[in-house]
Formats: sequence, structure tokens, C-alpha cells
Amino acid sequence: MDKNSITGFALIGLLFVAFFYFNRPNPEQAAAQQRYQDSIAAIQRADEAARQQIMEAEEAAIEELKSDSSSFFFNVLNGTDEQVTLANNKVRINISTLGARITDATIFDYKDQQGNDLTLFDAGDNIVYTDNRGREQKVENRMYFTFDGKESNIDTNILYFTPREKSDSSVVMRLAFAQDKYIDFAYRLLPDSYMVNLTIDAHNMQGFFPSSTRKMGICWEQLLRQQEKGYRFEQQYSTVTYKIADDDTDYLSEMKNDEETLTEPIDWVAFKNQFFSCIMIAGEQFNDVFLESDTINEGKGLLKDCYAQMYTPFDPTGKVATDIQFYFGPNKYSDLVASNKLAINNDKDLELQKLIYFGWPIVRWINRFFIMYLFDWLNSWGLNMGIVLLLLTLIVKAIVYPFTYKSYISSAKMRALKPYIDEINAKYTKAEDALKKQQEIMGLYSKYGASPMGGCLPMLIQMPVFIAMFNFVPNAIELRQESFLWAHDLSSFDALIRWNTSIWPIGNHISIFCLLFCVTQIINTYYTSKMQPSMGGSPEQEQQAKIMRWMMYLMPIMFFFIFNDYSSGLNYYYFVSTLISVLIFIYLRRTVNEQELLRKMEEYNEKNKNNPNKRSNLMARLEALQEQQQRMLEEQQRRRNKK
Repeated sequence: MDKNSITGFALIGLLFVAFFYFNRPNPEQAAAQQRYQDSIAAIQRADEAARQQIMEAEEAAIEELKSDSSSFFFNVLNGTDEQVTLANNKVRINISTLGARITDATIFDYKDQQGNDLTLFDAGDNIVYTDNRGREQKVENRMYFTFDGKESNIDTNILYFTPREKSDSSVVMRLAFAQDKYIDFAYRLLPDSYMVNLTIDAHNMQGFFPSSTRKMGICWEQLLRQQEKGYRFEQQYSTVTYKIADDDTDYLSEMKNDEETLTEPIDWVAFKNQFFSCIMIAGEQFNDVFLESDTINEGKGLLKDCYAQMYTPFDPTGKVATDIQFYFGPNKYSDLVASNKLAINNDKDLELQKLIYFGWPIVRWINRFFIMYLFDWLNSWGLNMGIVLLLLTLIVKAIVYPFTYKSYISSAKMRALKPYIDEINAKYTKAEDALKKQQEIMGLYSKYGASPMGGCLPMLIQMPVFIAMFNFVPNAIELRQESFLWAHDLSSFDALIRWNTSIWPIGNHISIFCLLFCVTQIINTYYTSKMQPSMGGSPEQEQQAKIMRWMMYLMPIMFFFIFNDYSSGLNYYYFVSTLISVLIFIYLRRTVNEQELLRKMEEYNEKNKNNPNKRSNLMARLEALQEQQQRMLEEQQRRRNKK
């Protein structure tokens, strides 16, 4: 960086300091700000007191109804909180008689970090925190349904149900206000599946509801457990996801608190971890949806507080039942596709597999129709997952090798022309001749059949594959808890070196595969910079090129701080891929004779001397743009001379 640049940055820094100094609040403004904060705090205290009074009044009213045997709610306000268990070969759920809500879900095909069957959530999950209004909140898993009556509303959160028609995989939870007046919640766990069907229908309840009632409310809140070893990495793939009816999926922010009020109906909403999800699916649709996701700080064993409030059609006459489905299982593509076929509404394509984010459209297509099939095919051989990733890398590198070779040859051609470029540089030494020099260099490339863009296009073609693997590997549940070499879990970081205290920005460990990836990236940068020919620019341009090269060397260091928390499988893939790139470069460097390449280019030049129009469209456009720029500069100089 030259002296002028340093001076410029220093002046910018002084401007910032002066700006903040002269714009700091004076004592009167500071006092006004303090009065404003005090008034906000007073309003919050009054709001909290009013909220507490409402809660106490509601609790008193409930206690009064519990003791009033003539009350319509007397039978359902008194009872015992018991658990009803449903299970098949894949999942077990518990349903509470208090609220007929699913209180916990455990899946059998996967293990948690302690080696036990993996529990997605249970009734014991809770956390106390201070919200953005300064109020202390206790959050726990809850799911309840609301019905608006003529005089009183039904809130299942405080009402007791009676189990009926119980089997290993099904139960009817009855909310019996009277012997002939009740609402049934019928749960059925589908065989060999992660899907649970819920059917809600009313019996002789017409007199309770207004004639205009056509919907019921749903409130669902769940604390996402930290299921994997790396908090920060799992956090990036955990969020609230939803599918808009007859449209695509969308999601709330993974890294910060977020909320969304939807005006359009949705087909389903999912509380999604990196590898597991709890999904609520509408038989018809969910309307007037409000979604919220709050991030929970590391160290509590939880990732997020997820909340959904919505409405779905309900027939109080009982002629048409309300259908809802749940999916409690892995984010595995094949399982999600299979679950689509179990939809209650056969006319609806749930597209649950879109819960797995595979990247932008072109990247998603590469993952969906190439990487996934190749990965599943290699995985079917029963090999260790580290070997599967190695073979996958080799196959991908073999496929893109023709583009790599073309890129290398293009750069080699330009290096072979360096003696001619040096002659042009010696010919044009003045700064005002820079454009003429560039024109002559471009003409040289055109005559000899070389192109400065020839090495860029093949590399750009390879980029979608690079990005596709970045999206695929962290979502491959097959890598979860699979070991390779020193990595005990390819879906999380490998912490061969670790310590107790977290140090920003690398945390409390060093991932060896990440370190190997960054080292090989530095080596690859070294060879790549050697491959780049000089473009014959001005001294200022050469200085900028040097700065760019140093920035390229700094990139791997930045990668280390970013990828140290990423999955060891992803770092292992990038390490192997970069290492193969270095080996390919060494091989091409030794096998490609640049003198022979120059001889062929000279033959090309001799052959096309009498055909000056034989040049690439790109080169012709570049030369035309340079000529146009030269004419504009000459016209500007001519006007200045007249003045």
C-alpha cells in the first residue's frame, strides 16, 4: 500500500472520530434521553402489573369454575395429568390427558450424543430468560387448541381429556363436557412411518358455538434441543420453515431473532434442527399465521425458541372433521419423500423434502440430480463414510478435469507469450500510453489464438459444483456420528486439539481437517499465482495485482476462522479436493511444454496472417471497446487543447 493510500485511510479515520465527537449528545440531550428511558421502564412496569392482574383474575375464575358443579366446564377442569404412549418401530410419542397435547417424541433409528434413543423434545424442556421488554419469561414446550364459543371459549391448555379406544398406535382423547356433548381428538401413529394423524371432530356441540364459527386456533411452541456437538454450526441449520400453499418454502432467519406474519395460507410449518424436524401439516390449510424464532445462548443445551400461531378450518356440527398431521423424524431426503405419499389430502403435494436446503436453483439441481444419486450409490457399497467422500471427490474432480485442463492451457498460452508482452511493455513506458499498450497486448493475444478470459470461464463452470458440495455435506444425515481417522463425527467438527476456555473467534478447539484444508489452500494459491501471466499493466496496476495476491494468501486464514466450527466431513472434502487440484497442477506443469505450445501458436499466427478477421467474438468485442475508449480520450484531449 503506497503513501497516498495510507494518508487517505488516515483522513477517513479522523473524519469518523470528528463526526462522533461533534455529534455526541449535550447534557440536556442526555438528560432527555434518560427521561425517555425512565418513562419506557415505567410503562413496562405498569404493563407487567396489568398483565399479572389479568393472569390472577383468569386463575381465580378457573378456580371458581372448578368448584362449581353446575358449570359447563366442571367435568373437564378437574382431572389428573397422565401420559398415553403410542409407538411403532420408528418413533414413540407421549400424549398428555391435560390438553391432549403431544408432550414428547423419541425416534429409535438415531442416537443422541450420549448413545440413547434420540428425543426431539419432552415435557421437561424449559428455560427462563428476559425478553426484549425486560420481562422475565419462562418458556416450555406447549401445544394447545382454541375454540371460540358464544359465551365462553375453549382452551385445551387447561382442560382434561379422557383416553378411549387405546391401542399401541392409536388413541381417542375425549373432551367430555357432558355424556353426549364432547370433542374427540383421535391420534393414530402410522405403521413403519414417522407420521402421526390427528382427527378433531365435535359431537352435539352446535349450541355452544356461534353459527358463524368455521375455524379453530392452534398455538404451538417448542424449544429446539441442541442435538449435535457443535452449537454454532447446528444453529446455522436450525430454524422455522414453512411451505406457502401452491408455492415454495421459506424460513425465518437462522442466526438472529425473527418473526413473520403471513397473509397467504400455508400447507405446513416445521421446527427444524440440522438433522431432525417436527412438522405440523394442515389437512386443508393454515391461515392467519404468525411465526417467531428466538435464538437461545450457547451452554443451555437448547438452540431456539420456536412459536407458531394459526387457524385451520373447523366444523362445529361435526359433519366434517378437522385433519392435522405431524412428522417427527429425520431430515432425510428419502424419508421425507416417502412421507409425502402419506398426506391425508391426496391432491396436495406436501414437498416435505424441500425442508432440506440444497442451495439456489442451479446448485439445488446439481445436488438433487447428480451429487445425491452419486452419494447414495457410493453409500450403498457399505464403505466407511470417509472413503465415500474420497471417492465422491475423485469422481467430481474427474468430471471437471476437462475444464481444469482448458483453464491451465489458456494460462500457459499467455505465459508462453511473455517475451512478446515484455517487448510491448518496453515499447510503451509512459502512463498516457497505457491504453495503446493494452490494445497491442490484446491484439497479440488475438493473433496467437490466446484469450485472457479463457482461464476464467472454465473455473466459473466449476463453481456451482463447489457451492453444491457446501450445501450438500452439512445436510447429509448419513455422515452423522460416522467416524473417520481422528474425526469421531463427520457431521461435526473434529476436535483433536481443544481446551476449556472459548477464545474468539476460534472457540475452544482446532479442527485438524480445517487446518489441513487451509494449508493446502495456501499451497494451491501459491501455484495458482505462479500460473497467472503478467498482463503488462502500469506500475499502479502491478502494485494492485500484488495486493490482490496477498489478499488471496489471506483468504485461507479467514477460511480457518470461518470453517473451524464446520463439519469435519465438509473440511475433509475441501482438503482432499484442494490437494487433488495441487497435484493436477503439478502434473500439468510437468507434462505441458510451453515452448511447444508457443511453436503451435506461431503456426496458428502464420496460418491466419492473411485472415485478420479470424478471432474470437470476445476478443473482437474487447478490442472494439478499447478502440472506442481511445477515441473518447483523444476527443477529450483535443477539447482541452482548444481551451
